[in-house]
Amino acid sequence: MRPRLLTVGIATLDHVYKVAEMPTRAEKYRAQHYTATTGGTAGNAAIAMARLGAEVTLFATLGADPAGDEIVARLAAEGVDCGGLRRVEGRASPISAIVVDGIGERLVISYADPLLPRETDWLPDRLPDGVGAVLGDTRWLDGTAHLFRLARAAGVPAILDADRDPSSAPEVLSLATHIAFSMQGLRDMTGHSDARRALEAYRPAVSSWIAVTNGGEGLFYWSGDRVEHLPAFPVPVVDTLAAGDVWHGAFAVRIAEGADALAAARFASAAAALKCTRFGGRDGAPTRDEVEAFLRERHAA
Repeated sequence: MRPRLLTVGIATLDHVYKVAEMPTRAEKYRAQHYTATTGGTAGNAAIAMARLGAEVTLFATLGADPAGDEIVARLAAEGVDCGGLRRVEGRASPISAIVVDGIGERLVISYADPLLPRETDWLPDRLPDGVGAVLGDTRWLDGTAHLFRLARAAGVPAILDADRDPSSAPEVLSLATHIAFSMQGLRDMTGHSDARRALEAYRPAVSSWIAVTNGGEGLFYWSGDRVEHLPAFPVPVVDTLAAGDVWHGAFAVRIAEGADALAAARFASAAAALKCTRFGGRDGAPTRDEVEAFLRERHAA
């Protein structure tokens, strides 16, 4: 049976440029490759979940503009249920320009319309039947908090993609059953640039599973009274764009299927590693068969 998930946050239209080296001066550069694709933490995660075999509904707000039309069309083509997308006349949909260099690192310049409505009164007032997990991001904390309350009331896992510091909305942190920080998000909260030290500095009085992902360094997570480490899978890196979003989407799928957090994290790490071997942001998100084959090859299934 396919797991059913909800994700809430931001979806964008991304213009991605591949260059040999990251630009450092104000002059013209020629891209080696280009693609237009959907992006955003929640949007990328939704597509990752759909490719992994889940039924997923995305809740986000877009403008009633051509960029929004393209975002919806691309999400729908991937099998994402777009019934949770709100379109607003006269407002611009989120959009990004992204540069990926020869070693796979990326620079992101994004625009989000400051007048795009943030209210949550149009969101559902109960969790739909059959939902196995809710994944929320930090780009729309009010929306994430709303759906996390519904998840908690229904006894469903609420997973936070903390790629930015979410401490301005402490309710979200208290509602989450699983919190997976990006290194940037945890660094901004703790002031530590070392992943282990940063996680050791952050242990709130909540019962959540808490971890931080840090690219090729792997995952650090609290286990009992100590921080443990799950190494990343070594792969040739082409493009790290959307790898964290794919990780969270894959993690949420396995949690919805009943896996424990460590097994879900191992599966998610494999999905993110595969994505990093492919250019194009979320376009590189793998299928379920690809992830399972990858894990079998490394005797890590």
